[in-house]
Amino acid sequence: MGVTPGVPDDTALGRARARRWWVTGRRVRSVARAGSFVDDVGLALLFPSERLMLPSLWEAVAAEDAEPFATGMDDDEQRVWAWKDELPRRGLAWYGSFVGGRGSFVSPALLRLLYPAYGDETDHEHVALSPTAHEIAAALMNGPLPSATLRVLVGDRNRYQRSVTELQRSLLVTNAGTAEQASGWPSSVLDLTCRRFDVGGGYDKSVAARLFLQVVLECAAGDLARAFRWPVTEARSCLDALVESGHAVAADRTYRSASLV
Repeated sequence: MGVTPGVPDDTALGRARARRWWVTGRRVRSVARAGSFVDDVGLALLFPSERLMLPSLWEAVAAEDAEPFATGMDDDEQRVWAWKDELPRRGLAWYGSFVGGRGSFVSPALLRLLYPAYGDETDHEHVALSPTAHEIAAALMNGPLPSATLRVLVGDRNRYQRSVTELQRSLLVTNAGTAEQASGWPSSVLDLTCRRFDVGGGYDKSVAARLFLQVVLECAAGDLARAFRWPVTEARSCLDALVESGHAVAADRTYRSASLV
């Protein structure tokens, strides 16, 4: 396969991503800096995935090539695991099962561009959801609740988990701290996204697509579609528009950020 003139090769792309995704440089060692990381990249996984080429909080926290949980729950694992609840509690980053069914962070700025409703406590009523998902969202209208309490409300653990994932994929619900239990690990607290973040009225697919490409640096339409849960045709249309506006370059069925060329 030929190389498009002026377009970096895969090695250069990998190095650029390592810099952009905070893999190289000073490690993240505080929740405030973790918030700055998510704010900078816009979208990040909790732990890296071979199937999803996105930044991850783990790679920003741990040494390069470190394997999570290789020796159990060490300091870095404890930091990352705690921050998935603490970052949204402080309003520094949204967290939930958003990308590919995996735990994901979204910065407040990008969240506003992706949030699908009006920004009030009845937002779930305007989104197509299962009855159980509506039930959970309605319960949260009265205030944040521990996941353990919500599981009891639903009465079935699997149905509860499917419904929470559904709500998080629609960005309507986020983690928001933890609550101690009589035994075992603390229970994650869930809350309505609109109560934790300034959302509603800012939905803009074109800007969201541009921010995504600026952080992944290269992607196919399917990558953007999976990340933001869009139809592939819509993702491709947004990327083609970025080419037309000079923000991207198209090559070999992929799109590269103009900043990389």
